Amino acid sequence: MDFNLKKLTSDAGVFFTRAVQFTEEKLGSAEKTELDAHLENLIARADCTKNWTEKIFRQTEVLLQPNPIDHTGARIEEFFYEKLDKKIPSRTTNGELLGQYMLDAAKDFGPGTPYGSTLITVGEYQSRLGGAEREFLQTSAINFLTPLRNFLEGDWRTISKERRLLENRRLDLDICKARVKKAKQAEAKAAAEPDFQETRPRNYVLSASASAAEQELRVAQTEFDRQAEVTRLLLEGISSTHVNHLRCLHEFVEAQATYYAQCHQYMQELQKELSRYPNSFASNANPSTSATCPSPVSSATLPGVSPPCLASTSTPGIAREPSGPLKIQDVQQPSTGHRKAKVLYDYDAHDTSELSLLADELITVYTVPGMDPDWLVGERGNQKGKVPVTYLELLS
Repeated sequence: MDFNLKKLTSDAGVFFTRAVQFTEEKLGSAEKTELDAHLENLIARADCTKNWTEKIFRQTEVLLQPNPIDHTGARIEEFFYEKLDKKIPSRTTNGELLGQYMLDAAKDFGPGTPYGSTLITVGEYQSRLGGAEREFLQTSAINFLTPLRNFLEGDWRTISKERRLLENRRLDLDICKARVKKAKQAEAKAAAEPDFQETRPRNYVLSASASAAEQELRVAQTEFDRQAEVTRLLLEGISSTHVNHLRCLHEFVEAQATYYAQCHQYMQELQKELSRYPNSFASNANPSTSATCPSPVSSATLPGVSPPCLASTSTPGIAREPSGPLKIQDVQQPSTGHRKAKVLYDYDAHDTSELSLLADELITVYTVPGMDPDWLVGERGNQKGKVPVTYLELLS
């Protein structure tokens, strides 16, 4: 170990001098060179950029990976890969794991059973959702998190280093100013003494000391001005950083929009798949109580939002089928009370009294006395049949 006592003593002296200088500045007993207003504004803007960039970066990490220490050890694994400067491997998402569990469970329950076949369908879509999530996480990390991290760990460290160097140059300049002031005061005091001839050699020494102090001041002023210019150029680059982060923000929002659109599409497809078998889960239910969870949106709810599962008893007027037989062909369209409806989902008729539907088509609907309120009579051309209300969006 190369122990340089002289250098250590010098550094300790500089540290002590800086501490005294800072204390005197705070107490107002020492002069302080102020930076120009433009540079001060640039520094304040840079500090604001750094603070908010750091907060946005941390919160985005939390958003993309809510549980930093989960059973996969994700963050720990990422830390080691970053230190080894290697590419982080693609990781299975929770949605993909859930989908795989459902598929494995379906094998044990029997893929031919209603529960097993439904598990297969839902599991496949969960895997698709997980794949979309993985793609979104990768895109966001590359297009948004990485630029923010590069600014915090690269550009900002350079700016901080130059700012510390500027502060040291300012302190050196203030020390030189104080030395010049002190030397001139001593020279003026000596010149004012009555026995001037006897103190001439001493005055010569004081004059030389003042000249040396002024030379040091000129050098310190030059170094300070040069460092202030370097720092100013770096701080003005914050504007370019904002432009770059703005572009990255647009890419992040685009990735989010794509991800949520994919999820919405997958869930709509899954709802359609499950709606093809509306009674498959009710065969073993209690005959007096059955659970109904319609996939499409009722006209009484917001468009695009599925209603929650509701438990309905077999009370007359509430059951899926009307209490008495209804001959659709004998029903006549009333002169008033009919309206247009838009079909939200495909629907396959289960018997001859029902009307099959295609998504996005327009039909005429109306109700008749004694008919179940969950159903309407629908007409399309010369075709007529019962249609479920939850598959329709009633138009004004």
